[in-house]
Amino acid sequence: MARIRVMGALIALGIFLQIIFLVNLHQKSYVHSPTMEEQPRKVHLLILSTWRSGSSLLGQIFSQHPDVFYLMEPAWHVWRTLPSYSAHVLHMAVRDMVRSVFKCDMSVFDTYIENKKNVSHLFQWYSSKALCSPPACDSFSRYNISNGTACRKLCGNSSFSKVEEACDKYSHIVVKELRFLDITVLYPLLKDPSLNLKILHLVRDPRAVGKSRGQAPRALAGDNGIVLDTNGTKINNTNYEVLRKICQSHVNMYKTANDKPPPFLKGKYLLVRYEDLVRNPLGKVEEMYKFANLKLTDHLSQWMYDITHGEGAGKRKEAFETTPRDARNVSEAWRNVLPFSKVRQIQDVCKEALTAFRYQFMNSEAEQKDKSRDFIWPLKSN
Repeated sequence: MARIRVMGALIALGIFLQIIFLVNLHQKSYVHSPTMEEQPRKVHLLILSTWRSGSSLLGQIFSQHPDVFYLMEPAWHVWRTLPSYSAHVLHMAVRDMVRSVFKCDMSVFDTYIENKKNVSHLFQWYSSKALCSPPACDSFSRYNISNGTACRKLCGNSSFSKVEEACDKYSHIVVKELRFLDITVLYPLLKDPSLNLKILHLVRDPRAVGKSRGQAPRALAGDNGIVLDTNGTKINNTNYEVLRKICQSHVNMYKTANDKPPPFLKGKYLLVRYEDLVRNPLGKVEEMYKFANLKLTDHLSQWMYDITHGEGAGKRKEAFETTPRDARNVSEAWRNVLPFSKVRQIQDVCKEALTAFRYQFMNSEAEQKDKSRDFIWPLKSN
């Protein structure tokens, strides 16, 4: 009888130890299994810039990466639908548009695009390689460099629902936007725990911007009116008042992000000058990709060299098209083309921007034309 009791106790002990083992095993497997928080989070990158600053090139640098879903200026639809309002008033609608795109919720376009049926209803949709490859379109591979002209011909009839479907497939969502003139408007997005937002701020020498803006007055007239709050009147900005307002807004954004930024902005902001990008393409792309948690491939490195060392300067067919060009020569073309009277005027309206972003003032036409004299200084390290 005693032997039976001992055997029973041993069996019970064995069962108890087995239960403990299984419980511990379950707990370990639960602790080490990936939870929602441990899953790799999507990276949301917002490229902030202004018109004629090289942002289309920068957008393509991200769009061509196989891990990136890219959209070019979705807020174009907001400004085109509501041209009688000011940029300040439209900030909230633009922010809501960008938030929805980051969350792959494309129903936000319902308000701005009537009867949207296919991807071609989106502004400059073909600049997004993600919309030129599966699942949006089967004509091109996600892992090859896309051609916007060919994509436009073959993928424009893809259903608009494919935009949302494609967005869900990528680890990085990149939006390029020109229609933010105040970085504090973005604070709710930076503090949103459902987003992993980083801001890449692209600036360019205002004299080059002024020269380039003069080459596309019609394309910019509607946006000029919104910047200057003209109640829907289009403006040909011959006196650089729009440039003055834009320069000041980008200085303010830069100072906000660098001079005692709020905790949620620290490590989330990177300034890039267009001139540094075209002078050292691979170095700057590696820096930007690292900031965005992307890897630079040999394939992309070769494409980056080709797109910045082409011979297409002066042959662009559209105001916002990106083609192979000698980008460094393009970045300095204002020194040969812009009359010194206009250089002096731009320096006056954008004085603070030139100082903040380390561009040298030109005091005479001789200095402007003297190519031995550089026009930029290195950026100060933060």
